[in-house]
Amino acid sequence: MNGNDTTTYDAIIVGGSYAGIAAALQLARARRRVLVMDEGLRRNRFASHSHGFLGQDGRPPGDIAAEARAQLMRYPAVTWMTGRAEKAVRTSKGFEITDSDGTGHRARRLLIAVGVVDELPAIPGLAERWGCSVFHCPYCHGYELMQGRIGVVAVSGHSMHHALMLPDWGPTTLLLNGAFEPDADQSAHLARRGVTVETALISGIDSDPPEVALADGRKLPFAGLFVLPRSRVASPLAAQLGCASEDGPLGTHIRVDAMQETSIPGVFACGDAARAAGSVALAVGAGTIAGTALHRSLLFCEDDALFARA
Repeated sequence: MNGNDTTTYDAIIVGGSYAGIAAALQLARARRRVLVMDEGLRRNRFASHSHGFLGQDGRPPGDIAAEARAQLMRYPAVTWMTGRAEKAVRTSKGFEITDSDGTGHRARRLLIAVGVVDELPAIPGLAERWGCSVFHCPYCHGYELMQGRIGVVAVSGHSMHHALMLPDWGPTTLLLNGAFEPDADQSAHLARRGVTVETALISGIDSDPPEVALADGRKLPFAGLFVLPRSRVASPLAAQLGCASEDGPLGTHIRVDAMQETSIPGVFACGDAARAAGSVALAVGAGTIAGTALHRSLLFCEDDALFARA
């Protein structure tokens, strides 16, 4: 269907995961009209349990998100739309977002909380275990390995960071897999941390807990594996509007200030799309800041002056 939503919202929030819901909750409690547009593709949908989020430790992440959405939807000023936002443009009064059905939705402010897409190494068996026995965050998943043997699958020299951290959670092996070669100082640092370095190439990963098959025929069992995937912002909306971005060691994210506002007046961003690393707790915190900052921009900034700054 093609057409227009006749409502002009105070804010459209693109992305209904932890950051987006946290932002929407602040606006709903300020009695502002909010449209949340969500595809239902949470970054952590592959994980069975979430850890490190105060009050929710050990719960399935889908349950956390579902309960948060149910609480949000008790506020009558919130509209939830399941679908993808395809296009964003500025207007004289704010922004218009076109969804995949061709319908336009208008708002005075825009908040982008679309998350990121992880780009995993092309190792047979790795993607199938992502979030189950292959992880990226030691704080989120390291404790549950119960000090068992941990493998770090190197993707670049940045994997040194993982390898040096993880001995606090269990005996660690750095699987170089041809990604990089530690220099003398790096090798000495790894040795001081008790990290074993494996130089053979990986031919595949089997079973759960994971077993790494090496090209020389050996098989190494682990309690869990860690890898640093590259990531990319999951939607082109920020780029369409001209929001500045920042290049991090593992990908590009939307640049924001301390109040989560982007370089484009009236556009805010939060969650994993707007930081170099993320977790549920960090996403909720950033979403709370973004929601309150967006509300204040509605209160204290005249729209004509706001959009004249563009």
